[in-house]
Amino acid sequence: MNTPVTPFRLNLYMVLATIGLHGLVMVANELFFRRTEFLQGIGWIYIPAGTRLLCTLLFGRAGAVGLLIAGWFACYWYYFPGDVMRATTGTIAGAIGPYLVYVIAQQRYGLQASLTNLTPRRLLVCAAGCALASPLLHHIWFALHGDDHLLPGFLVMFVGDLVGALIVLYTAKAILASLPQPRRLQ
Repeated sequence: MNTPVTPFRLNLYMVLATIGLHGLVMVANELFFRRTEFLQGIGWIYIPAGTRLLCTLLFGRAGAVGLLIAGWFACYWYYFPGDVMRATTGTIAGAIGPYLVYVIAQQRYGLQASLTNLTPRRLLVCAAGCALASPLLHHIWFALHGDDHLLPGFLVMFVGDLVGALIVLYTAKAILASLPQPRRLQ
C-alpha cells in the first residue's frame, strides 16, 4: 500500500536530512580542518557553511529548522558546553544567516523548487552572501559583549565560510555531474 507523503512528513524528512547531513559535515570538518582554526569555532576552512547554504536552498524553512537543531547539539555539547548564552546565539546566527540569504535569493531571483534558475553566478552570490551574513550576525553579538579579535575573527570567519561553501557546492556539482544522464524519451 502506497501512503501519500503529507506536507508535515515531507518537512520532517527535510529537517531530519538536514540534521544528518549537517551533523556529518561538522564531524568531517573537525576531523580534517580543525588545525585551520583561528579561534574556537572560527576557522580558515569551515565546510559546514556549505551545508548551511545547500540545505536552506534545497529545503527552505525546514532546512533552517534542521540547521538550528543540529547547531544546538554541536554548540551545547561540543563547542561551548559551559556557555549556554554563547551556544544559543551561535546556533541562531548559524541558522538565520543562511535562511536570510535564501529568502533574499528567493525574492530577487525567483528561485524555483528545482533550483534550475540558480546559475553559477547566482550560486556564487548566494555563497558570498551566506559567508557574510553568518559572521556578521555572530560578530554583532560578540561586539555587544565586548569580545576581542572582532575584525580578525570576522575576516577569518568570512573566508572560512566562503571556502567551506565553495568546497561543498563544487563537491555536490561534481557528484551530480558524475551521475548518468537521464535518457530522453523519443
